[in-house]
Amino acid sequence: MVNTVIFDMDGLLIDSEPLWGKAMREVFATVGVELTSELTSQTTGLRTVEVVDYWHDYFQWNGKSREQVTTEIIDTVISKILAQGTAMEGLHYILDYFRTKGFKLGLASSSPLRLIDSALDHLEIKPYFNAIRSAEFESHGKPHPAVYLACAEALDSHPLHCLAFEDSVTGMIAAKAARMKVVVVPEAHNRNDKRYALADLKLDSLLAFGDAELAPFV
Repeated sequence: MVNTVIFDMDGLLIDSEPLWGKAMREVFATVGVELTSELTSQTTGLRTVEVVDYWHDYFQWNGKSREQVTTEIIDTVISKILAQGTAMEGLHYILDYFRTKGFKLGLASSSPLRLIDSALDHLEIKPYFNAIRSAEFESHGKPHPAVYLACAEALDSHPLHCLAFEDSVTGMIAAKAARMKVVVVPEAHNRNDKRYALADLKLDSLLAFGDAELAPFV
C-alpha cells in the first residue's frame, strides 16, 4: 500500500529545464563548446558533474577545469532560477493533495543540494517535504536508484510503498529500479517517447492526478 510520494524537482515542480539548457550553453561557450538544445537534452536527468564529464570527454576543451565549469553552471542556473524560475502547472495542487491525505512527501533530485535549496526557497515549498535528498551525495546518479532509495530510507518508507513522480526517462528508470511505482509527467515535446511505457501512469499535467488515478496504488 502506497503511503509515500517522492518527487523529482527539475522539470516536474519547477520549470527549470530551459534554464539549465541556457546556463549550460552559456558556460560551455566560454570553453569553445557550442551545445544545441538537442544536445543538451541528451543529458537531462544526470548530475551536473556527469554532464560536464560527458561533454568534456566528447569535446576535450582546454582553459577551464571540469570542476570550474561545473561550479559556473550551477551558479548560473541558481541565478536564473531566482530571477526567472516559475512553478510547473499544478505544483501547489499536487503537494496539497497528498499532504491533505496524510502521505509522507519526499524529494529526490539530481541537482546539487544548494541548487535544490535555492529552488525550493524561491517557490516557498520546502516545508512540504519530510525529506530532501540530492544525488550529489550518492555513489551514482540517476538512472541508478540510489537517490530514491536514500530518500525512502530518510522517510522510513519501504520502496514498495512509494510512488515517484518524474518528468524524464532517466528519472523514471531510477525510480523503477528502486521498485517504486512511477507517474511520469513529460514535457510536451517528449510525451510520445515510447520508453515511458515503463511508467505505471503517464499524465500531461500534475493537475490530471486525482482520486481515480491514486486508487490503483492504494
